[in-house]
Amino acid sequence: MSKEKLKVLFLCTGNSCRSQMAEGFANHLKGDAVQAWSAGVEIHGLNPLAVKVMAEAGIDISRAKSKLVDQFLDKDLDYVVTVCDHANESCPMFLGKAKKVHVGFEDPPALAAHAASEEEALTHYRRVRDEIRAFVEKLPGNLDRRD
Repeated sequence: MSKEKLKVLFLCTGNSCRSQMAEGFANHLKGDAVQAWSAGVEIHGLNPLAVKVMAEAGIDISRAKSKLVDQFLDKDLDYVVTVCDHANESCPMFLGKAKKVHVGFEDPPALAAHAASEEEALTHYRRVRDEIRAFVEKLPGNLDRRD
Protein backbone atom coordinates (compact mmCIF):
# COMPACT_ATOMS: atom_id res chain seq x y z
CA MET A 1 0.00 0.00 0.00
CA SER A 2 1.54 3.30 -1.06
CA LYS A 3 1.54 6.22 1.30
CA GLU A 4 -0.11 9.40 0.06
CA LYS A 5 2.31 12.27 -0.56
CA LEU A 6 2.19 15.34 1.65
CA LYS A 7 0.89 18.35 -0.26
CA VAL A 8 3.08 21.36 0.49
CA LEU A 9 2.79 24.92 -0.81
CA PHE A 10 5.86 27.14 -0.44
CA LEU A 11 4.81 30.77 -0.22
CA CYS A 12 6.84 33.97 -0.54
CA THR A 13 6.17 37.53 -1.60
CA GLY A 14 6.57 37.36 -5.38
CA ASN A 15 7.06 33.65 -6.15
CA SER A 16 10.22 34.58 -8.01
CA CYS A 17 13.09 33.12 -6.03
CA ARG A 18 12.93 31.46 -2.58
CA SER A 19 9.61 29.65 -2.97
CA GLN A 20 10.59 28.54 -6.49
CA MET A 21 13.85 27.11 -5.14
CA ALA A 22 12.00 25.30 -2.36
CA GLU A 23 9.47 23.83 -4.80
CA GLY A 24 12.26 22.70 -7.13
CA PHE A 25 14.23 21.03 -4.35
CA ALA A 26 11.16 19.43 -2.77
CA ASN A 27 9.95 17.85 -6.00
CA HIS A 28 13.47 16.79 -7.00
CA LEU A 29 14.78 15.52 -3.66
CA LYS A 30 11.57 14.49 -1.88
CA GLY A 31 9.24 13.63 -4.74
CA ASP A 32 8.57 10.22 -3.23
CA ALA A 33 7.06 11.75 -0.07
CA VAL A 34 6.08 15.33 -0.99
CA GLN A 35 4.12 16.98 -3.77
CA ALA A 36 5.17 20.63 -3.77
CA TRP A 37 4.00 23.84 -5.36
CA SER A 38 4.99 27.46 -4.89
CA ALA A 39 3.11 30.73 -5.01
CA GLY A 40 3.34 34.35 -3.97
CA VAL A 41 1.12 36.95 -2.41
CA GLU A 42 2.10 38.96 -5.51
CA ILE A 43 3.57 37.92 -8.89
CA HIS A 44 7.07 39.16 -9.69
CA GLY A 45 8.12 36.74 -12.42
CA LEU A 46 10.85 34.12 -12.22
CA ASN A 47 14.23 35.48 -11.09
CA PRO A 48 16.93 34.58 -13.67
CA LEU A 49 19.68 34.32 -11.03
CA ALA A 50 17.53 31.85 -9.06
CA VAL A 51 17.23 29.80 -12.25
CA LYS A 52 21.00 29.95 -12.70
CA VAL A 53 21.94 28.79 -9.18
CA MET A 54 19.34 26.02 -9.24
CA ALA A 55 20.79 24.80 -12.55
CA GLU A 56 24.20 24.69 -10.82
CA ALA A 57 22.56 22.36 -8.28
CA GLY A 58 21.22 20.15 -11.09
CA ILE A 59 17.60 21.34 -10.98
CA ASP A 60 15.92 23.09 -13.90
CA ILE A 61 13.28 25.59 -12.80
CA SER A 62 13.49 27.63 -16.01
CA ARG A 63 9.94 26.70 -17.07
CA ALA A 64 8.40 27.64 -13.72
CA LYS A 65 5.88 30.46 -13.63
CA SER A 66 5.03 32.87 -10.83
CA LYS A 67 1.64 31.97 -9.39
CA LEU A 68 -0.65 33.78 -6.99
CA VAL A 69 -1.57 32.09 -3.73
CA ASP A 70 -5.25 32.55 -4.66
CA GLN A 71 -4.86 29.66 -7.13
CA PHE A 72 -4.33 27.29 -4.19
CA LEU A 73 -7.03 28.39 -1.76
CA ASP A 74 -9.29 25.45 -2.67
CA LYS A 75 -6.48 22.87 -2.87
CA ASP A 76 -6.44 20.26 -0.11
CA LEU A 77 -2.99 21.15 1.26
CA ASP A 78 -1.27 19.61 4.26
CA TYR A 79 1.19 22.48 4.81
CA VAL A 80 1.70 26.05 3.71
CA VAL A 81 5.35 26.95 4.32
CA THR A 82 6.04 30.68 4.28
CA VAL A 83 9.67 31.33 3.35
CA CYS A 84 9.74 35.09 3.95
CA ASP A 85 8.41 37.38 6.64
CA HIS A 86 6.15 39.36 4.29
CA ALA A 87 4.39 36.20 3.11
CA ASN A 88 4.09 35.01 6.70
CA GLU A 89 2.32 38.26 7.62
CA SER A 90 0.20 38.32 4.45
CA CYS A 91 -0.70 34.64 4.18
CA PRO A 92 -4.44 34.18 3.75
CA MET A 93 -6.30 31.74 5.92
CA PHE A 94 -6.41 28.32 4.34
CA LEU A 95 -9.58 26.42 4.96
CA GLY A 96 -9.29 22.77 5.71
CA LYS A 97 -6.43 20.99 7.37
CA ALA A 98 -3.44 22.97 6.05
CA LYS A 99 -0.97 23.82 8.78
CA LYS A 100 0.96 27.06 8.31
CA VAL A 101 4.68 26.81 9.03
CA HIS A 102 7.09 29.76 8.83
CA VAL A 103 10.71 29.18 7.83
CA GLY A 104 12.27 32.52 6.93
CA PHE A 105 15.12 32.77 4.46
CA GLU A 106 16.91 35.98 3.52
CA ASP A 107 15.96 37.58 0.19
CA PRO A 108 18.73 37.00 -2.39
CA PRO A 109 17.76 39.97 -4.62
CA ALA A 110 17.87 42.31 -1.62
CA LEU A 111 21.18 40.84 -0.45
CA ALA A 112 22.63 41.22 -3.95
CA ALA A 113 21.26 44.71 -4.62
CA HIS A 114 24.63 46.40 -4.19
CA ALA A 115 26.83 43.64 -5.56
CA ALA A 116 29.63 44.89 -7.81
CA SER A 117 29.24 41.98 -10.26
CA GLU A 118 26.93 39.13 -11.15
CA GLU A 119 29.42 36.71 -9.61
CA GLU A 120 29.28 38.62 -6.32
CA ALA A 121 25.47 38.63 -6.49
CA LEU A 122 25.45 34.89 -7.13
CA THR A 123 27.25 34.23 -3.83
CA HIS A 124 24.13 35.47 -2.01
CA TYR A 125 21.82 33.36 -4.17
CA ARG A 126 23.98 30.28 -3.64
CA ARG A 127 24.06 30.68 0.14
CA VAL A 128 20.26 31.02 0.39
CA ARG A 129 19.80 28.18 -2.12
CA ASP A 130 21.95 25.93 0.05
CA GLU A 131 20.00 26.92 3.20
CA ILE A 132 16.73 26.09 1.44
CA ARG A 133 18.15 22.77 0.24
CA ALA A 134 19.20 21.88 3.81
CA PHE A 135 15.65 22.60 5.02
CA VAL A 136 14.04 20.59 2.21
CA GLU A 137 16.38 17.63 2.76
CA LYS A 138 14.81 17.21 6.22
CA LEU A 139 11.22 17.16 4.92
CA PRO A 140 8.70 16.09 6.00
CA GLY A 141 9.87 15.47 9.57
CA ASN A 142 10.93 19.05 10.24
CA LEU A 143 7.47 20.48 9.50
CA ASP A 144 5.83 19.29 12.70
CA ARG A 145 8.61 20.59 14.90
CA ARG A 146 8.08 24.21 13.85
CA ASP A 147 5.52 26.75 14.96
